[in-house]
Amino acid sequence: MPAVCIVLICALAIGSAVATLGAGTDAAVLLSLFVVLSGAGGFLWDYLRIRRFYRELGELAARLTQPCLMPSLLEEPLFLEGRLTFEAIESASKAAADEVTRYRDQAESYRDYIELWIHEIKTPIAAACLISASSHGSEANRLKGELDRIEAYVEQALYYARSTSLARDYAIREVDLAVCVRKSCKKHARYLIEQGATPDIRVPDGERVFADEKWLSFVLGQLIVNAAKYGAVRIGFSSRIEGEGTSAAHTVLEVSDDGYGIPAADVPRVFDRGFTGVNGRKQGASTGMGLYLVAQLCEKMGLGVAIASEEGSGTRVLVTFPHDRRAYDIRK
Repeated sequence: MPAVCIVLICALAIGSAVATLGAGTDAAVLLSLFVVLSGAGGFLWDYLRIRRFYRELGELAARLTQPCLMPSLLEEPLFLEGRLTFEAIESASKAAADEVTRYRDQAESYRDYIELWIHEIKTPIAAACLISASSHGSEANRLKGELDRIEAYVEQALYYARSTSLARDYAIREVDLAVCVRKSCKKHARYLIEQGATPDIRVPDGERVFADEKWLSFVLGQLIVNAAKYGAVRIGFSSRIEGEGTSAAHTVLEVSDDGYGIPAADVPRVFDRGFTGVNGRKQGASTGMGLYLVAQLCEKMGLGVAIASEEGSGTRVLVTFPHDRRAYDIRK
């Protein structure tokens, strides 16, 4: 507005001067109109070039989820205010990117340390297991059970560290689902006996699925421990093929139990990190990490996971294995 007012004042002043000098009214009006049109043309050209830059800037700000990428997508403007704005955004983006890189490096270093610590702590745990193997009696059995739990928590920490890594430290291969289920049950046999839970495996031998065998065994172990911890007497394993002959064909592994069940209000949040729910608070020893890791590892392997439960009637967990190998490759 100040610039518009200055142009209008200049036009009036020039028109008045021309009229005073005796050039006539027509000449005064013509010169005043020329000044106004020249000013309007300059304003219009300036507005159009500025509008393009700021409109693009606004669209990127609304659309981008990572604002630090904005300078690479913007064309540097030619007008002064735009260049200053662009330089300010570029400087802020660089600072943000440097900060993200610093925190990422810190997180990677911490993850490496955790993995190293876990591998180191496994040595004394293995030694303690060997020492306890020669002991017998109720106290020795209790000690062995506690060592198993320590080893399980250490393994959980290892898989949590790996789940947050950007590296793809797993390999999708064709594995025998029945063998994986039996191995997981055998690994947690002592805990199942302690809790009075019995596995019921009805997965056909030779049922092949795509997964990382170690990660799948960990996922199954978490489901087994959870079921036994929350009152299950029977833990069932069954599989079925859905959509056979189509591009959406998949194998579904169902892990069901007759435990306490999960309150309806807690079901939507059971895969959230650190969520313990009503049952977890009753137990007192729940970390809320087991099902979170199940969901994270299944997502990384390209598997689907869902849960259905009713309080007092047990829980069903469904793990879906796509048959199309490409379903796994897109999650690199």
